[in-house]
Amino acid sequence: MSRPLPPTAAAAFDALNDRQREAVWFGIDAQADLAAPGRAAGGPLLIVAGAGSGKTTTLAHRVANLVLHGADPQRILLLTFSRRAAVDMERRVGGVLQKVLGTAGVQGTTPSLPWAGTFHGVGARLLREHAVAIGLDENFTIHDRGDAEDLMGIVRHELGFSATARRFPMKGTCLGIYSRCVNTRAPLAEVLRDAYPWCAEWEAELKRLFGAYVDAKQQQNIVDYDDLLLFWADMAADPALGALLGERFDHVLVDEYQDTNRLQAAILLGIKPRGDGLTVVGDDAQAIYSFRGATVRNILDFPAQFQPPATVIALERNYRSTQPILQVSNAVIGRAAERHAKRLWTDKVSTRRSELVVVPDEMQQARWVAERTLALREGGLRLTSQAVLFRTASHSAAVELELARRNIPFVKFGGLKFLEAAHVKDLLAVLRFAQNPRSRLAGFRVLQLLPGLGAATATRLLDAMEAHADPASVLLAWQPRPGLAGEWQAFATLYASLRDAQQAVWPGDAERALAWYLPHLQRLHEDAEPRQADLEQLVRLAAAHPSRERFLAELTLDPPESTSDKSGVPMLDEDYLILSTIHSAKGQEWTSVSVLNVVDGCIPSDMATGNSAEIEEERRLLYVAMTRAREHLHLVVPHRFYVTQQSRNGDRHLYAARSRFIDERDLLDFDQVFWPPPPAGGAVPKPAPRMETGVRERSRAAWN
Repeated sequence: MSRPLPPTAAAAFDALNDRQREAVWFGIDAQADLAAPGRAAGGPLLIVAGAGSGKTTTLAHRVANLVLHGADPQRILLLTFSRRAAVDMERRVGGVLQKVLGTAGVQGTTPSLPWAGTFHGVGARLLREHAVAIGLDENFTIHDRGDAEDLMGIVRHELGFSATARRFPMKGTCLGIYSRCVNTRAPLAEVLRDAYPWCAEWEAELKRLFGAYVDAKQQQNIVDYDDLLLFWADMAADPALGALLGERFDHVLVDEYQDTNRLQAAILLGIKPRGDGLTVVGDDAQAIYSFRGATVRNILDFPAQFQPPATVIALERNYRSTQPILQVSNAVIGRAAERHAKRLWTDKVSTRRSELVVVPDEMQQARWVAERTLALREGGLRLTSQAVLFRTASHSAAVELELARRNIPFVKFGGLKFLEAAHVKDLLAVLRFAQNPRSRLAGFRVLQLLPGLGAATATRLLDAMEAHADPASVLLAWQPRPGLAGEWQAFATLYASLRDAQQAVWPGDAERALAWYLPHLQRLHEDAEPRQADLEQLVRLAAAHPSRERFLAELTLDPPESTSDKSGVPMLDEDYLILSTIHSAKGQEWTSVSVLNVVDGCIPSDMATGNSAEIEEERRLLYVAMTRAREHLHLVVPHRFYVTQQSRNGDRHLYAARSRFIDERDLLDFDQVFWPPPPAGGAVPKPAPRMETGVRERSRAAWN
């Protein structure tokens, strides 16, 4: 049965441009009815969305259009790369539907998209549902990156690799190697050869370590981030489970597809092998995360993975930048070795051309940034509308010093992550240990919070728990030495209440855990006051989750960015400049963008020129930086810059060549600026007065 569109629908969709509208209506006939389970809107679709082309708007309108034509929101899987993006997408879909239906401002008219989330978040939910079928205990604990490193370190030590006579990779490096193998689906030998050549001699030992790490996770009923994708991919590859998952979702939409890894691509192909109802959105020109295991091949090869091939729709109209900025950006990416063809254009005309700023060295580069920033500010452009971007965080050191000297406020992204703070890890360990008594890492941390209970005693107790069918009963029956009796009784009482289904009422058990931990917080940390504020906020956050298990899982998968601190001197400046690495700037935009060190050795980095694939990613990195600018784009080229001790040849300065990505032909589309400018009026500086005694005479006299 067809469903007629309301009169308000036409106006909502007419606001899209032609290519956006084509993507939004792909596979959806105006009279279509998608209400029946199993009804999908067309075959596989790839939307190649250029920078600033309204990607999110297009995706939101497509989801809204599916719902408008009867698709059940419960049967729509929307995958994004952050929980925040998923929430924003759900909000925007609701806004579009309200416009289409003419119900703006009416309560209860925004649909819920219960399966909108990150790959890892959705994977955790599906694993929990199908735990028994895949051989997991449904009460498994999810380890964040820090906990996974710690467990890898414990296993590394138990195998004797921490006592080797020669340098064995540290726990963080070991986890990085393991994670790259899992996410890229590449053999260990290949990963060591391409990314960790200094560890290649330890291949046999690393295989043994990774096997023991997997065993430890199984024994302790733990999964890490990589397992969430690995187990989901295994489920999708299973004929029965894969078909079940595919039938559950009629429509699967994926944002930022260029940032997916091989495991994520395998998941999609496993649940939608024919591509029915599968839409992926991304831009191969912005694929810059190979260091996380992402591969540009996923988006480049997507059309050919289906028969018939997937439909490709390119969004080329740019709503962000002026045409002169797009002209130089198109030139840079146009020489990519392989790409989905598109050429960004805009109707934002401008006579202001992009600038290629040539400076003598990094110190003059810093001075130019400061002066240009102040000049734009005096012209009416707020500092928050200006950004300075760089390939590596260390490249901004001279700029930061110059900005501080001139009292120009700035913000540089970074800081302590919330889940890395000791007090947060302590409280979460209490809850995790109660949720999963086999979590050795959580137990080891919690037990050592008790004064007088050391690592050896904790190890013996955990060993006894591991060997017993009911580990919680072993802990509750344990008799400590007399000096520990009081502290132990308080903990045992708490633990029993957290394990008791009658007493463990969420979020009340989070409050009880905090009440038990506060005396230990006061004892362990001098700055207990701001740390306590973190934990109180954590307990308030717990109330927004239906259960302890959901709270622990979602906090691990989508943690807050940073910890709190005591109130300090307020930032009274009305404005501040943005400093950011290019990787952190992706998805952002500013009116003015200055890119530092656009020279070979920095862009492309001399650490990323080992093969053509690495060089092509560096090209895309510069393209991403350039397309963040709305009106002003400045590429800064210092002729001389200093290489730090981390380079192969130690501290030294080099004469640099302009980045290979800026071709001679491109110079015609830039205004070239040489800075600092010559003295006003062409005045010739006066010669320095001659010394009465020459330098050689002084030097010779020193040896007489």
